[in-house]
Parts: sequence; structure tokens; C-alpha cells
Amino acid sequence: MRVAVKVRLKRSILDPQGKTVQQALQHLGFEQIREVRIGKLIELEIEEGQSREKIQQMLEAAGRKLLSNPVMEDFEIEYPGELP
Repeated sequence: MRVAVKVRLKRSILDPQGKTVQQALQHLGFEQIREVRIGKLIELEIEEGQSREKIQQMLEAAGRKLLSNPVMEDFEIEYPGELP
């Protein structure tokens, strides 16, 4: 099963890369775009046959320990459809 983990800077953290992209977009004529925040998408292939609770616990631990910096970033787990 493929699972996605989205990692983004916390709202309270400035995003200079996002600000640069926003300014470039406005320069290109996309004046309606008021804010851009840059993040990362991590796709994981997980072995089938585990409970949803066990998968959730594993992914949350991976998100806290390696996939994100909990001081500066938040992460969100996205599942494709229903899990067993």
C-alpha cells in the first residue's frame, strides 16, 4: 500500500522559499496569489496485512523521528482509500 506524508513548515515559521516563489508568480502576472508555502511530499510503500492502528502509530513515529523536524515542521499522513 502506498501512503503519502506531507511535511510543511509550521505557520509560525517564515518560509523564505515560499515568499520568493510568491513574488516570482506575481511578477509573472499571477497577482491574485497572496501566499505560497513550500513543503515536501514523501511517498512510502507499506507492507499489507497490518491494522490501521499499527500503521498509524508507525507512520506517526516515522514522521516525528525522521521525516520532519518537529520544532519547525508539521506533517500529515494521507491514506489511499480505506485501510483494513
